[in-house]
Amino acid sequence: MELIEVQGRPPENQEPVVLIIGKMDGVHLGHQSLLEEAEKLARPEDKIAVYGFSDHPKWVLRGEESFKYGLSTLEDKLARLERFGVDRYYHVHFTKEYARTSPDEFVLEHLNRLNIQHVIVGEDFRFGKGRGSDAEGLAELCREIGAGISIVPGVMLHGAKVSSTDIRTHVSNGRMEAAQAMLGRPYEVTGVVEKGEQLGRTLGYPTLNVGGIDGYIKAKPGVYLGLVKLVQDSPEYYYTLISAGYRPTVNGDSYKVEAYLLDFSGDLYDRKVTVKFVRHLRDEENFDGVDALVAQMQKDEQKARRILGLYE
Repeated sequence: MELIEVQGRPPENQEPVVLIIGKMDGVHLGHQSLLEEAEKLARPEDKIAVYGFSDHPKWVLRGEESFKYGLSTLEDKLARLERFGVDRYYHVHFTKEYARTSPDEFVLEHLNRLNIQHVIVGEDFRFGKGRGSDAEGLAELCREIGAGISIVPGVMLHGAKVSSTDIRTHVSNGRMEAAQAMLGRPYEVTGVVEKGEQLGRTLGYPTLNVGGIDGYIKAKPGVYLGLVKLVQDSPEYYYTLISAGYRPTVNGDSYKVEAYLLDFSGDLYDRKVTVKFVRHLRDEENFDGVDALVAQMQKDEQKARRILGLYE
């Protein structure tokens, strides 16, 4: 996939483009409906492109800490969008200065440089300074530059529209089944296995300490059933118990994600892995010593094996 960094106006383009506009955080079921619309509309000579924003406006403009983090990194997003047939991604750097762009300027001076044949947005789309215009306003301006437009209805799940905001809330509250229903896949984080304190090894539960995941929404502290994907040419998956949190029993001082792979032995240091959260098993607890912690870990493993049909 072609990645184009955009600061201000995008570079001029001559190839015909079908353009989806949106941050696409998580590439959830709602985003997937936009991608399906693009695939239906694109002619063989058209490039399917996404015009996506780097940071959430609530973080950039209001400093709301929770919106500093995402359901996916840029690398995750590009890989997933490519699987949905996207040819090009415009990575638009959203800043306080960029937020002052008027609706007219956004379409007539920015989008008009891209040779757009058709624009696709969700029905709740808003844009321009102060979120001053909406999808219908975009449609009027698109007519001025000779571009068609599709305004796609939201995807409904149990009477509510699927949204990144709701998925973020589910992840933060440990409701991984609900997050998975909206994403169309388990919530996941990708990082590199780092050397930790190796306490799990001494307790009989060697874990992968996953680093480089600070950009993701933090799952509620607790123990989860999940999968670990070893990222390589021929991916391997292992069932895993995931510990996410602050490790109060051993005086932990920072949030970590650690994974105990069932029925696995080997050295994975410096390897890239993806940890997929499938099911919340229990909240994080502060046990009265490591013996009580190990006893609970044994119960967690037994419960996981029963759920998975794995019996020793």
